[in-house]
Amino acid sequence: MAKAKTIYSCTECGGQSPKWQGQCPHCGEWNTLVEAVAEAAPAAGKNRFSALAASGKLQQLADVEASEVSRTPTGIAEFDRVLGGGLVEGGVVLIGGDPGIGKSTLLLQALAHLSQTKKVLYVSGEESAQQIALRAKRLALDASEVHLLPEIQLEKIQATVANEKPDVVVIDSIQTVYSEQLTSAPGSVAQVRECAAQLTRLAKSSGVTIILVGHVTKEGALAGPRVLEHIVDTVLYFEGDTHSSFRLIRAFKNRFGAVNELGVFAMTEKGLREVSNPSALFLSQHGAQVPGSCVMVTQEGTRPLLVEIQALLDDSHAPTPRRLSLGLEQNRLAMLLAVLHRHAGIACFDQDVFINAVGGVKITEPGADMAVLLAIVSSLRNRPLPEKMVVFGEVGLAGEVRPVQRGQERLKEAAKLGFTHAIIPKANTPKHKIEGMEIIAVERVEEAVAKMR
Repeated sequence: MAKAKTIYSCTECGGQSPKWQGQCPHCGEWNTLVEAVAEAAPAAGKNRFSALAASGKLQQLADVEASEVSRTPTGIAEFDRVLGGGLVEGGVVLIGGDPGIGKSTLLLQALAHLSQTKKVLYVSGEESAQQIALRAKRLALDASEVHLLPEIQLEKIQATVANEKPDVVVIDSIQTVYSEQLTSAPGSVAQVRECAAQLTRLAKSSGVTIILVGHVTKEGALAGPRVLEHIVDTVLYFEGDTHSSFRLIRAFKNRFGAVNELGVFAMTEKGLREVSNPSALFLSQHGAQVPGSCVMVTQEGTRPLLVEIQALLDDSHAPTPRRLSLGLEQNRLAMLLAVLHRHAGIACFDQDVFINAVGGVKITEPGADMAVLLAIVSSLRNRPLPEKMVVFGEVGLAGEVRPVQRGQERLKEAAKLGFTHAIIPKANTPKHKIEGMEIIAVERVEEAVAKMR
């Protein structure tokens, strides 16, 4: 097979060069030339626009039949929740996470279940067949129908998929796969982009479902070009502390379902086990109420989740007090402290402030603002919040307490877990009383602080 001609194109201006240079000859930017496959010249009498016209036809959107996409359950309910109900025929899923977090374990468990009804293929570029067999044995999986292919060359993988015609293929990982058409090493920007594009094209043309495992950088983002996330249909992140048994899987992109869904697992000796009541993971079991602890109800996709927010304030012995936040945005903490001082008259300028979301969960929504403020006040005054109380609400710079989405569902989830009091934004007050729960609706930060006395 003859190698395709390669060129080097600039990521900034799009200019092309026949050889690699440190500086782009077109725009003058440094280190922007990346290797790519040169497109074949069009046949005489044709151009790329006529080729596009021949490949598709013009349609009215109203004439297109919008049918529901069929899904194949993986046998792991939490995984299916994040996927939007299961795997889609011809879909491409990218799952990333830290080393050792459990990506390969999760996919091997899913393939073992799928192999009972579907033809599956596990392509491993990092482990040998013996290592995968040992993992399956350790997890007590019936993986006798799972086909293995230890291979990293893209052309051989494509040939195997074309010959065997599997329904589901796992590529572990995309950074180890390389194409003979490019001279760069596996894991380079050009190789990752080209291999992902070729595999996506294979999935769409043959109807096979492909799951790509992606490495992450030290900042936690998927390694490789950003276009990798644009190419695929679904992007999942596997999160969790390697020193903890709990794992979270989130959807950041899903063309076939909702984003920001959350799946919760516990890592055991027999692999990943689904957690049916994830709220229990993020609530500490205190013998008595302690200062600085406040329970909030956050919304992860369609799932309300109870999380304990802990605050610790201590006299600062440095010229600049520390502001440390784990699981919540640190810049938002600084803003909330300013709001607390300006509108509630509570100053923390001489205090080190530490905030933590229990269980390693990351909270990105502003609905945690009220819980953070009340936990700070509780720790500063050394006075616990009332027992069985939940809090949620966004705090504005003017000191107003703003409503959050799905307030009714959050209250019902808290009542189901035995909570009897709730401090919420006035705009989230339920129209019908929730049995067994006392609702305290507030409009201002100072009102919420006053309710603690």
